[in-house]
Amino acid sequence: MRYPQTFIEDLKRQADIVRVVQDYVTLKKKGANWMACCPFHKEKTPSFSVSPTKEIFYCFGCHKGGSVFTFVMEMERVAFPDAIRIVAEKSGVPLPKLVDDSRFEARRQEVDEVIELNKWALEWWEQQLEHGESRIGRDYLAQREITDETRKDFRLGYAPDSWDALSSHLRQKGASQLQIERSGLVVKKEEGGSYDRFRGRLIVPVMDIQGRPIAFGGRTLKDEDAKYINSPETAAYVKGRNLFGLNLTRDEIRRQGYAILVEGFLDLITPYQFGVRNVVASLGTALTPDQVKLLARFARKVVVNYDGDRAGVQAAKKAIETLLAEDLEVKVLVLPDNADPDEFIRRSGANEYQRRRGEAQSHIQFVIDQAVRDRKLSNPAEKEAAIDEVLPFIRAVRSRIQKREYFDIAADSLRIADASLLRELWQFVRGASTKPGAQRAMTRQAYATPAEQRLLGLLFADEALRHGVLPILRSEDYEDLPTAAIFRALLELESEGTEVDFESLSQKTEGDELSSRLLPMLLMSESLHASNEHYAPEECVQTFRLMKLNHRIEEIRVELATAERAGDSERVSTLSSEQIELARQRGALLPKAEAMQTGL
Repeated sequence: MRYPQTFIEDLKRQADIVRVVQDYVTLKKKGANWMACCPFHKEKTPSFSVSPTKEIFYCFGCHKGGSVFTFVMEMERVAFPDAIRIVAEKSGVPLPKLVDDSRFEARRQEVDEVIELNKWALEWWEQQLEHGESRIGRDYLAQREITDETRKDFRLGYAPDSWDALSSHLRQKGASQLQIERSGLVVKKEEGGSYDRFRGRLIVPVMDIQGRPIAFGGRTLKDEDAKYINSPETAAYVKGRNLFGLNLTRDEIRRQGYAILVEGFLDLITPYQFGVRNVVASLGTALTPDQVKLLARFARKVVVNYDGDRAGVQAAKKAIETLLAEDLEVKVLVLPDNADPDEFIRRSGANEYQRRRGEAQSHIQFVIDQAVRDRKLSNPAEKEAAIDEVLPFIRAVRSRIQKREYFDIAADSLRIADASLLRELWQFVRGASTKPGAQRAMTRQAYATPAEQRLLGLLFADEALRHGVLPILRSEDYEDLPTAAIFRALLELESEGTEVDFESLSQKTEGDELSSRLLPMLLMSESLHASNEHYAPEECVQTFRLMKLNHRIEEIRVELATAERAGDSERVSTLSSEQIELARQRGALLPKAEAMQTGL
């Protein structure tokens, strides 16, 4: 079915394009036209113009333009027929009958039937929550501190613990068995017939953007394996195309200019009850491009606030990539103790939640923090894994300026200093290189300092020194060094009484790339072995400890820069105190150890 062309042309003439556009942006009169900052791209100086006489809009910045229908299609991300309906509703113009299109009409009729049955079911479930068996549902809401007002806003209900109570109700309302089965409200049995899908559960309806019930989530109130069960896909509901709560929060999202993205039903319902109303939920599934496009109709900035556990972090990272693909600005809020928004707000209040939301990390800092967690950047393989994890999130950024800024932050945080390596990684990030091995170049950045090389050379060449040093060496003296695998090999060979040579060292360090590159040079270089001085084992160990201090001091430098960028004054103070103490310890070791490093 489609609208008659004559109606479309009449509606275009009757619709006040200025009034329609003003529902989405703030216009100011300038001469014969109206001006505003463009809703389709970021700008500070208005270049978006609406002409009421010509009945068109145009942006001189991004060059988008067209009729009132084009504008609504862009803002609402809807198809042309839906744009016609929206413009007609805003203009107070009644819609005519659609021109016959049998396939479209059949589909539209099935959608309408599913929504009608959903409305009947929801009204009945709401009534069930008010009395009788539903006390368990009311007790659950009281336990979660959900008020009656919030319950009504979200139209929560209760499905009685019965196999066919809802089905019987729908049949009494006039629904056929085929319509009931198409609705997804029942589960078909192989032998014929069906039973109610939702039984003995709290019902949370999923509304479309117009506030029509298109699907449901059922939360168990007993000890059952399935905490939630959800509606299947139907003619009215396709998974991954809707956002929970958007029908209630869209205006506040548009007013605030950003949305807070959470995962589950209660992670939205509780903040909403406490006054945080620019929230949407991704319905507990991986965020999809369609959901992001829907959200982008109302805001270009998103704060991702998923659970802080491992699964929540992984889901947040996937959401970030999907959001970046649509050119949205992304920040990430991780609440303390891995709390979700529901429990945090009930425990600490909305003010504290909003304060922490204001301190949300940029998406790149979140990704970097997750990449370096439980990894040692001194270890080549772990450093490679960290950079592999970070680079895709920089590459996904569309803005070249932002991409470069994020790249520089990552290079600093991951301690990438080699100029040629930085150029190669930048080529990959900006999309000029698609080679799978581009990221793996990071391993070439791992190297042994001259001091490490000299110490190892001396230990290889001087058996007496080796026998004196290794017994007093602690694992913490070398584990953070890139050459840790070689030191571990020396200790093992010493304890076994095995000769230290290329073959024995190679076997002990098999699989460590840095060792395979470094061992031949260390064993062959006479300059590393030659020495006119005798070094005591204690001096060598002091040198190890000095290198460890230098390594940690460099880490603190990077962490301080990160904390200062994030405005984390408490973290800056803690790191500064540690930096002062390490500098004191370094000063005590310097006289002997530094001379040992330089060989002077």
